[in-house]
Amino acid sequence: MTEDFRDADLSNQSWEGRRFAHVDFVDADLRGLVTQGCTFDHCDFSRADLGESKHTTSAFRSCTFERTNLMHSEFAGCTFLGTNFFECRFRPVKISDTDLTLASLAGANLRKTTLSGLRLREANLTGADLRDCDLTGADLRGARLAETRFGGADLRGAQLDANGLRQATLAGTRVDIDTAIAFAAAHGLQVGE
Repeated sequence: MTEDFRDADLSNQSWEGRRFAHVDFVDADLRGLVTQGCTFDHCDFSRADLGESKHTTSAFRSCTFERTNLMHSEFAGCTFLGTNFFECRFRPVKISDTDLTLASLAGANLRKTTLSGLRLREANLTGADLRDCDLTGADLRGARLAETRFGGADLRGAQLDANGLRQATLAGTRVDIDTAIAFAAAHGLQVGE
């Protein structure tokens, strides 16, 4: 049976080590929530207000965030494995040392966000706005990058595969020499003397 916290006022609470599976947080007020070491499996946060919340080493696995307010939230050491974000309000948001493998951020507006060192393997970033983002050292291997906007982004040290380098629009991005060579090779250029 699914737990239901729909429309609940859970603002400014502090949760440690709690586990939630198939819980409905739709339209819940979670503003200022603090979680540490919590696990959320297949939970629905659609239209919830998570503004100004702080999360440390918490796992959000296969969750749904649709039209969720995440402004001024902080995520450190978290995982969003297979989680879907749709029309969420992110900016500004702080995300560090976090795993977004297989997450869907299609169309997300993350412009000017620091995403350095994040794991975005096989994430769906189709149509996302990542302009002016700090993506240094990010792992973007296998990510879907069609129509993703990277103008002004810093991709030095980021890991991108040939498919991503072909899909992404990288004009105006800052890259290191290894990425520049991989980009040229991905586009059929023969690099050498």
